[in-house]
Amino acid sequence: MDTPRALTAVAHRGDPYRHRENTVASLRSALDRGADAVETDVRLTRDGVPVLLHDETLKRLWQLDRPLRSLSAEEVRGLTAGGVPTLAEALAATGDSRLMLDLPGGPGERAVRRIVDVVRECGAQDRVYYTAGAAAMLAVRAADPAAEIALTWTTAAPPRPALLAAVRPRWLNYRFGLVNRDLAERVHADGLLLSAWTPDTGRTMRRLRALGVDSLTTNRIDVLCALRDADTAGTEVP
Repeated sequence: MDTPRALTAVAHRGDPYRHRENTVASLRSALDRGADAVETDVRLTRDGVPVLLHDETLKRLWQLDRPLRSLSAEEVRGLTAGGVPTLAEALAATGDSRLMLDLPGGPGERAVRRIVDVVRECGAQDRVYYTAGAAAMLAVRAADPAAEIALTWTTAAPPRPALLAAVRPRWLNYRFGLVNRDLAERVHADGLLLSAWTPDTGRTMRRLRALGVDSLTTNRIDVLCALRDADTAGTEVP
């Protein structure tokens, strides 16, 4: 039997079944449960402060129908009682742990550069990596030639060689339903690592593991870590 590839367990927005997503408590809970890295979403406030929020508004998580781009960082802090952390606060709260920064909403070059600048100001370049579509990752590459990138790809057709040469990703990041053995073998043959999001059942995690996926991003980090640890120990999880 082939030796399984090392698996990176990534917590999707922290530990959202126990704590509100993209909060400091959620990030810390995921790390306490064994996550190798935490994926979190970063957007900018009106005054250009990177904060952790997936949606364009505060409605779903904070019951406030206010667009983030219309609010200053101080207003966000007041409206959420400090619940939406800045990127700098999240980096401070996670110590030396890895963070995978997703850049939703198609941020422009200035927004991307601001996010990269905060990572640099916090001295976190070696433990942060970035994920999103091609345009955002090209902007990351321009802002930081040494950045680690997981290029999100949403079709089974491979990225063009010219795009890969420009972005220089370490990972290709796919929705888990797209991943099959042919895709996994192609990604590895190209010298890249394969990550997938967001399987939340043990059965799906096992299938992806068997296909040779290198990293899984999940809302159920406890389930994934149990499977990973059992794999390492040569035991089985019920």
